[in-house]
Amino acid sequence: MTLALVVVLGVMPAWGLPKIKVLATGGTIAGAQASQADAGYKSGTFSVDDLIKAVPQLKNIAELSGEQVANIGSQTMNHEVWLKLAGRVNQVLARDDVDGVVITHGTDTMEETAYFLSLVVKSDKPVVLVGSMRPATAISADGPINLYNGVALAGSPEAKGRGPLVVLNDSIHYAREAQKMHTTHMNTFDSPNRGIAGVMNTGKAFFYSNISTRHTTNSEFSCEGLTVANLPLVVVVYSYVNLGGEFIDAIVEKGVKGIVLAGVGDGNTTDAAIAALERASKKGVAVVRCSRTGSGVVDRNVEVNDDKLGFIAGMELSAQKARILLMLALTKTSDVNKLQDYFYHY
Repeated sequence: MTLALVVVLGVMPAWGLPKIKVLATGGTIAGAQASQADAGYKSGTFSVDDLIKAVPQLKNIAELSGEQVANIGSQTMNHEVWLKLAGRVNQVLARDDVDGVVITHGTDTMEETAYFLSLVVKSDKPVVLVGSMRPATAISADGPINLYNGVALAGSPEAKGRGPLVVLNDSIHYAREAQKMHTTHMNTFDSPNRGIAGVMNTGKAFFYSNISTRHTTNSEFSCEGLTVANLPLVVVVYSYVNLGGEFIDAIVEKGVKGIVLAGVGDGNTTDAAIAALERASKKGVAVVRCSRTGSGVVDRNVEVNDDKLGFIAGMELSAQKARILLMLALTKTSDVNKLQDYFYHY
């Protein structure tokens, strides 16, 4: 059979397909219910091979191999798995026989893993994170179509150089922009500040925009030499009515290196909390202001005098992503001006 006829029939020969590595970490996409009537489920029940076999159409769009990096619910994702995953992604993408990577992941912390990878992966080859809102055993499970779209996107030349991407419900999101917005809806992910990167349609990627912030090959950060032990301790403090300064003082005494404020409005909080954060800053703790609202810019010296207090403006980053950037940035410097520059560019 000639190549032209094979293509017309809709099946590419294996040697003409992109070579995609699927790295599995568990999550709902690999989850199973006790029964169809049970809203609960156990994450990470199925293996990476099970997921691939469940979507036989994948063999028509990519030459696949799978590897189980972890098998957990993403609510228990941790720095140890992050470093293992990032190291493996870098190893795999350095190979000439791999064109892209797909990572199966729970949706709860997918945005955080994606952003971490965007800062430490050192390749311009596509990295695509996929998951699902329904377990594999559910009626109308969304995992198979999300995995299919993820593999198709990872094999697409248009995805190259864009950093890690998140794909769910036919929408493509840049790692920096993706945010889980709903507990159960299929379209749980949004990119509230700059909009989605594009869409998937019948296995094809259509991009709407490019990403302008630094990532992957342009990032100053790396996971080389990083261990769980030498990652600086950075915590998030959530602002609310009547927040006092006692907890902030306590975590400073425990040796925290950075504090990210999930503040009200444009990164504000109570007078007592501001005073405690100022005390922390004077002791050398890096303090970043973000907003609990879920979108918008937290710029310098708006309502809060960052110059006077020694604070850092988190700009567009959510508190959970600001924690990641601050943690990596503190492995390089404790200079407040340099730290602020990172938040301008990443």
